[in-house]
Amino acid sequence: MDIIGKRRMFLAISGILVAIGIIALLARGLNLGVDFTGGSLLRLRFERPVTASEVSKVLTSRELADLDLRKAVIQPIRGTCDVQVRAQVGGRPLNDEQVGRIVAALSQKIGQVSVIESQMVEGVIGRELLGRALMAVVIACVGIVIYVSLRFEFRFAVAAILALIHDVIIVLGAFALMGRQVNSPFIAAVLTIIGYSINDTIIIFDKIRENLRLRKKETLEELTNKSILQTMTRSLNTVITTLLAVFALFFFGGASIRDFSLALIIGLMTGTYSSIFIASPIWLEWRMWDRARQQRQAAAARTKQPGPAKVR
Repeated sequence: MDIIGKRRMFLAISGILVAIGIIALLARGLNLGVDFTGGSLLRLRFERPVTASEVSKVLTSRELADLDLRKAVIQPIRGTCDVQVRAQVGGRPLNDEQVGRIVAALSQKIGQVSVIESQMVEGVIGRELLGRALMAVVIACVGIVIYVSLRFEFRFAVAAILALIHDVIIVLGAFALMGRQVNSPFIAAVLTIIGYSINDTIIIFDKIRENLRLRKKETLEELTNKSILQTMTRSLNTVITTLLAVFALFFFGGASIRDFSLALIIGLMTGTYSSIFIASPIWLEWRMWDRARQQRQAAAARTKQPGPAKVR
C-alpha cells in the first residue's frame, strides 16, 4: 500500500470532514445537557428496580409532552430501587408542580414513587464545568507538545496535535449533526479519545525515528510509508478489539452511557484514521518543505558567491 503516495487525497478527505464538522457546530451548535445548562436533579425511589428505558418512556409520554423531557438524563443507581433524573423545562429547573406531575405519571404507569432528593443545578455551575473541561483539553495538548518535542522533535509534536484537533472536531461535529446530548461523560470520552489517539500516533512516530537511523538510503516518502505499514497491523488489531468492548457498552450498557459510548466509537475510528493517514503525512510534508527551503537557500548562496577575478 502506497499510503504516503496518496497522502494528498487523505488530507483532502480530512479537510472536508473537518469543514463539515465546523459548519455543523456553527449552524446547529451542541446540544448541551443539564450538566452545562443547569436544571433539576431528582432522586426517585421505586418499589422495584426499574430500567432507564422504562422511566424514559413515561417522561416522553403524551401526559408530559408539554414539559419536553426528551433531553432528561436518567441513571438507575445499581443495587438499589433508586433512579437519578437530571432534567429541565425551557432551560429552567423544574418547579414543584412539574415535579408532582412527573411523580404522578411514574406512579401510575410503573408503581409507587417517592422523591428522596431534589436539587437545583445552576447554569453558572455548568459554565464553570465547561470551562474546566476546555482547560483540561488545553493542558493535555500542551503536555503532549512538550513531551513529544523532548522525546522526538517539534515537528512530530505539531503533527500529533493537528491530528488530535482533527479527531475532536469530527466528534463534536458528529454530535452537532445528530443532536446528541453533550454532558460530563462526553468530556471524559473526548479526553479518552485524545489519550488513545496520541498513543497510536507515537507508536508510528517511534518507528519513523528508528527507520531514520537504520534506513538512510531510502527516501523520506519510502521510509515513512514503510514505518506506517510496519505498525498498521498493531493499530488495526488494537482498535478492533477496543471497539468490540465499546460496542458492547453502546448496545447493552443502557441509555445513561449510550452517548458516552457513541463518542468513543466515533473517536476511536477517527483517531486510528488520523494516526495512520494524517499525522505522519503532515510531518512528512513539513520535513520535505524544510528540506526544499534549505536547498533553495543553499542554491541562492552559491549564486551570490563572487567568481574568480580576471587577470589582465
